[in-house]
Amino acid sequence: MAVAELINNDNGEKHFSFEVLPPLKGTGTDKLFATIDKLKEFDPMFINITTHHSEYVYHQLDSGLLERERIRRRPGTVAIAAAIQNKFGIPVMPHVICSGVTVEDIEYELLDLQFLGITSLMLLRGDKAKEDRFFTPTPGGHEHTTDLIRQVKRFNEGFFANGEPIKRPGPAFDYGVACYPEKHDEAPNMEMDMTHLKEKQDLGAEYAVTQLFYDNRKYFDFVDKARAMGITIPIIPGIKPLAKMSQLSVVPKTFHCDIPQELASEAVKCKTDEDVCRLGVEWAEAQCRELYAHGVNNIHFYTVSAVDSVAEIARRLLKN
Repeated sequence: MAVAELINNDNGEKHFSFEVLPPLKGTGTDKLFATIDKLKEFDPMFINITTHHSEYVYHQLDSGLLERERIRRRPGTVAIAAAIQNKFGIPVMPHVICSGVTVEDIEYELLDLQFLGITSLMLLRGDKAKEDRFFTPTPGGHEHTTDLIRQVKRFNEGFFANGEPIKRPGPAFDYGVACYPEKHDEAPNMEMDMTHLKEKQDLGAEYAVTQLFYDNRKYFDFVDKARAMGITIPIIPGIKPLAKMSQLSVVPKTFHCDIPQELASEAVKCKTDEDVCRLGVEWAEAQCRELYAHGVNNIHFYTVSAVDSVAEIARRLLKN
């Protein structure tokens, strides 16, 4: 069953979903599969797999000069999605992004996914390259998620990007998008950011998953505003428990979200990462219970650096 169908067939049951990273180049799949072994007991609705822009690294030559090389540290999103689906039988949703790829690259990716029987996608612009000040589309690539959606929609209709008809079209893709309860950091204001979300819905996006947040009021206000402007698709909250002391400063900078004062005040009292981890579990559990009380049934967890915390939260939520 397509992920969109699973999400939209809301029968009142509570479900979890999880985001994982492909393994670093050359490290194998053992650690990733061990992560999924810890999470599969919670019967996830789906697992989504991130993908990453290539980046420049510098190597020192014998002459002392530096040589610049572009590499991808985490290749294999499509293959990892297929491996998870095959090994665990869990629905998967790989990220497909604009960043660092051409329209033709995306077309080949869509073909590969169809061959593998993977038809649920998360469509994203992707992050800017680290060396760029602003997002710069790859020559021959897309600038916006809406451009990517149009390509996938056209592919579903039976046409390649150049207009050539597909002789034997495969199963259509369903797709979701990201949204930002505290505004995308590049958007000039929340209203324009939400206008873009409405456009994505109108182009065919069937659900949205939020960026992580720690203040449920931000999520509730966002959903209320979305509904008022005609955004009707499910908006799945994304939760990531604090797990390390460093995250108190790193998370707001990286993900452009606020740490509520109550949580920050407790976090600065912590002496060790273990203390922060316990606090993170308690805070995220309370977030989830409040979301449940407001009628939210599907919760998405960002598991990076927090797999054990996420498993503990899910275990507690399933107890009562």
